[in-house]
Amino acid sequence: MKFDALLFDFDGVLIESEYLGNKHIADFLTKHGHPITPEESMTRFMGLAGRDFLNRVEEFVGGPLPDTWDEARMAENERVLLEGVQEVTGAIAFVRSLPVDLPKAVVSSSSTRWISTHLRHLGLEDAFGDHLYSGSEHVARGKPAPDLYLYGAAQLVVPIERCAILEDSPVGATGAVASGAHVIGLCAGSHCALGHDERLRKIGVDAIAHDFDEVRRILGLSPAE
Repeated sequence: MKFDALLFDFDGVLIESEYLGNKHIADFLTKHGHPITPEESMTRFMGLAGRDFLNRVEEFVGGPLPDTWDEARMAENERVLLEGVQEVTGAIAFVRSLPVDLPKAVVSSSSTRWISTHLRHLGLEDAFGDHLYSGSEHVARGKPAPDLYLYGAAQLVVPIERCAILEDSPVGATGAVASGAHVIGLCAGSHCALGHDERLRKIGVDAIAHDFDEVRRILGLSPAE
């Protein structure tokens, strides 16, 4: 292992939630007179959370969101929390293959409730211990600021320069690169269309992986059995 700790983004890295979430956003906005595809939604909004996300959506629609927005989003989130989301291919096996004593954390724009619930669905509820960190709960500035990654590394008591980060979104990759860690742009999720890897390269990630076998090679881990 070339690094002393691993920091994982969550949506689009461990679970296949990016397309589902952005399809719901696109369907809602289109229904209310602001046509947009799920792919365009991902380009505009993926990786953002909280006020930053709402500001970007309101900028797109040119004003306040419809009154039913919060209710619709909450209902969709509760449905997905109840039903679960499938893993990004290879994610569960990869996490389970890591040394138990390797410091690791989830650093996500999503809430800790979202993270912990979906880890439970995946059977990974014990994999990260209490190291589940949210950009809207644990730091003042979420992604694309580097603060969440720096916070996660500090909680693991590992210098950020000795951490590797797995990120899939341009917003997340921007913050990860700024943190000073070694950043792997993961393009394993179904939402990663042709050219996604080039977008991440232009941001300055240190490596690109199209699946978790490539992640293992980059990290210097033995091939999966």
